[in-house]
Amino acid sequence: MTDLASTASVHPAAPRFRHGTIEAALGAALLLAWLIAAVGAGVFAPYDPNALDLVAMLAPPDGVHWFGTDHLGRDVFSRVIYGARIDIWMGFAGVIAPLVVGVTVGLIAGYFGGLTDTILMRILDITVAFPFFILVIAIVGVLGPGLVNYIIALALVAWVAYARLVRAEVLVVKRLEYVQAARALGFSDFVIILRHVLPNVLGSITIYAWTDAVMVILAGASLGFLGLGAQPPTAEWGVMIADGQPYVLQAWWICLFPGIAMVTLSLGFILVSDGLSRRLRVSS
Repeated sequence: MTDLASTASVHPAAPRFRHGTIEAALGAALLLAWLIAAVGAGVFAPYDPNALDLVAMLAPPDGVHWFGTDHLGRDVFSRVIYGARIDIWMGFAGVIAPLVVGVTVGLIAGYFGGLTDTILMRILDITVAFPFFILVIAIVGVLGPGLVNYIIALALVAWVAYARLVRAEVLVVKRLEYVQAARALGFSDFVIILRHVLPNVLGSITIYAWTDAVMVILAGASLGFLGLGAQPPTAEWGVMIADGQPYVLQAWWICLFPGIAMVTLSLGFILVSDGLSRRLRVSS
């Protein structure tokens, strides 16, 4: 009777745990495949991504050009592979910058509270009052087109989500007994935040960051499409889609393959985030 009860209590959670693990593994495999392709672009890409071939302009996919060529005769497959370097870098750098700013603000606001919390949260409210993408476009428009300026714009705008999430968790964590004990023992606020508070908010922040990377990649590609992100002739997926837009009816492959690449890379981040979320939920 005891064995049956213990089996019944453990069994329902087991499929959820396995399912979350499988999702995370599939996502990691997709990301690893793209990372290998990006690092080894010089090996895997059969052509220079910016090499012009005016004789082979708008050539459809075949044995010579697997993904066809664009309006300048550039090999689309090679440009997709090299474009992975830009979009993967954009995904990670575009998350790290606002994450550092947001986590710092959230920790300070949530832990110290009072006037500090009020001032920081009013700054956050002012930032949130403007539409995210419009504000990013405005900042990039002022700073000038380019990927570095896009990352700066994200650091100035996208930190608010991380700050809100961290602050909400810190408000709970700082009231726990071990934090109160550390304060009673005379540990400095810096040590308490770093050793006792921060580790307890890393789980939810990590999960959110994996999902946020998708938004960063799509927003960066959108800016590239609008001419405010990566600049031609850089092989970046948003730029490639913009180049192929005028020829979408006669040369569909120019837009299709970078679009598929963007979807699969984003799917990798989403699967890792969802898998980690399910696994954390089961373990807790």
